[in-house]
Amino acid sequence: MILEAVMLQVKSGMEAEYEEVFRKASPIIASMNGYVLNELQRCIEVQGKYLLLVKWERLEDHTIGFRQSPEYLEWKQLLYRFYDPFPAVEHFQKVGVSL
Repeated sequence: MILEAVMLQVKSGMEAEYEEVFRKASPIIASMNGYVLNELQRCIEVQGKYLLLVKWERLEDHTIGFRQSPEYLEWKQLLYRFYDPFPAVEHFQKVGVSL
């Protein structure tokens, strides 16, 4: 299981519109092979700051399956205009820890 984590800064004054468009865009990513779940969280301390978390079965489900798909172009067209600066995407893998 891979966790994609993206810190997003939405342009000032566009937060409500962004959240509405994100709700419409979510089924796009949810339809992709290897998608598990996603959630968008709004920062309490910083206006316009969001955290996007997406779980994928494999890294390639995101980097190849989604990013190289026609659906990605639609996702990009809907959401990328809101970001300033453009976000960095990072991927994480759970570390097994014994108690």
